[in-house]
Amino acid sequence: MRAVRLEAVGSIKLREVDKPVPGPDELLVRIEACGVCGTDRHLFHGEFPCRPPVTPGHEFSGIIEAVGNAVSGFAVGDRVTGDPNIACGRCPYCHAGRVNLCRNLSAIGIHRDGGFADYVVLPQKQAFVLPADLPPTHGAFCEPLGCCLHGVDLAEIKPGSSVIVLGGGVIGLLTVQLARLAGATTIILSTRQASRRALAEELGATATVDPTVADVIDAIAGPAGLAPGGADVVFECAGVRETVEQSMRLARAGGTVVIVGVTPQGMKAEFEPFDLLFRELKVVGSFLNPYTHRRAAELIASGAIEIERLISRQVPLEEAAEVIANPPAPGEVKVLVVPSRLSSLATLATGETVDDNLSSR
Repeated sequence: MRAVRLEAVGSIKLREVDKPVPGPDELLVRIEACGVCGTDRHLFHGEFPCRPPVTPGHEFSGIIEAVGNAVSGFAVGDRVTGDPNIACGRCPYCHAGRVNLCRNLSAIGIHRDGGFADYVVLPQKQAFVLPADLPPTHGAFCEPLGCCLHGVDLAEIKPGSSVIVLGGGVIGLLTVQLARLAGATTIILSTRQASRRALAEELGATATVDPTVADVIDAIAGPAGLAPGGADVVFECAGVRETVEQSMRLARAGGTVVIVGVTPQGMKAEFEPFDLLFRELKVVGSFLNPYTHRRAAELIASGAIEIERLISRQVPLEEAAEVIANPPAPGEVKVLVVPSRLSSLATLATGETVDDNLSSR
């Protein structure tokens, strides 16, 4: 089969590799779609720890093609989404229910082969069934939505709250929708790109700010700003120094800052501890998707979250390495890697064609 291989920092290529064989409690999943995440680009640049050589891709969904002999509750032909973060279940953090902080955490697409391939092996405990009539590409959004759900859980948004979202990528736009569903009445998004600002307002943002033409602090939290004095909750969803520093200044006294965006490992940001103390800010990190993947899948299946307008483009496996190795295109929200047909019309020696049920939809 084909797989995109991160062979070393700065080296990623499409290769022919052996098709994986599922173990007793595993599923062999034919990939229908796998999202390109900012973390994949961090892996390529050596800004996030991983174990190359490895096949990246942790935002995936697909069709079960084979099951191990100890698998129950799943059947060949089921459409599933995979939670890529595998906790050990034995360490103190797992025993405390903090599985995202597991000392022995192993992630599909980072530590073991992931979804930028024709097939992936998925432990059954990490799999969640999706409706058969769900658009195949939508299942790839369960993992990023699960991460956003964790951040919103930590924020404890109450009906009537004011919320600021910094960053208009897929994480920011999903967070806008979740804040709306949680009852926030003021939702302000800041991003440089006009197309993302327009989309944010369509998805529930009550206002947007262009940081290239206005001072974000004054425009939002200043005396004549959109939320004078700051907001109840600020979500940092861009993963860059500028927005991390802005987030501390945009929360009101007694407010909460949630760091959701993944910054490059080693990046530093400046803040004033006295300011955090004097205004009694609550600053929390939101890491991964502990116990939220099922909820994300149910939200997407219900149609409560707009997905289709977040898909900027779909590319075949042959183009995945180039996408990962380069910055997002202007206005791009989410690129999906959709493996091309895997011989769904296999030509026999006689010239006859048969459907072998391996098509990538």
